[in-house]
Amino acid sequence: MELDEAAREFQEFVSVIQALRTPVTGCPWDLEQDHRTLRRYLIEEAYEVLDAIERADDAALQEELGDVLLQVVLHAQVAADRSAFAIPAVVRGIKEKMIRRHPHVFGDVRVASSDEVKQHWERIKATEKAGQAVEKSPRVPESLPALLRAQKLGEVAPQPSGDLPGVREAFAALEVALRDTHEGTQARLEWCIGELFFALAQLARQHGVDAEASLRAANQRFERTASATHESSS
Repeated sequence: MELDEAAREFQEFVSVIQALRTPVTGCPWDLEQDHRTLRRYLIEEAYEVLDAIERADDAALQEELGDVLLQVVLHAQVAADRSAFAIPAVVRGIKEKMIRRHPHVFGDVRVASSDEVKQHWERIKATEKAGQAVEKSPRVPESLPALLRAQKLGEVAPQPSGDLPGVREAFAALEVALRDTHEGTQARLEWCIGELFFALAQLARQHGVDAEASLRAANQRFERTASATHESSS
């Protein structure tokens, strides 16, 4: 069975990571790592996965998902080495969360659409958060890309309306700053451009658009156009 094969492969992979982190006989580089030194690799590998998806490259996607799994298991092993938690707790935690948040699959709840699924998910998530005394309000990680984090901030604290007038207001402020020649204009420009980006992120959120993905797509269109222009002129 595929499930049995997956369990066996995963167990063997965990054993490989444990060997890499074994003092004296393990890998010197792996033994030097901690959660902070590994941060950049998790971010890099996640973006490699996105790139493979956008290129519809299944071979690359398979490889990059493995690299992300490496980061998950390695972080869990670093935690196990300091007696914090281990990979079984990570797997058990996400398994229980998926069962808890899908009562229409694992319970007797009935849903008629994916929108209802999302509503149930958010209600269950809110109930879980309410029961956690450690953190009273939602926290958006500062390590997220700035545009993605702007959209997430609007989701957890939805005071930003995300309407077109807000974008126009931010753009008008930028136009004024661009005409200004006084000292400190550069700082003012940075502030205004930041406000415009934030307003655009909220507009995207309001209309169900992934701001980060839309900018990546725009980058790709620009690259294709620039490449075609270069080829036609050479």
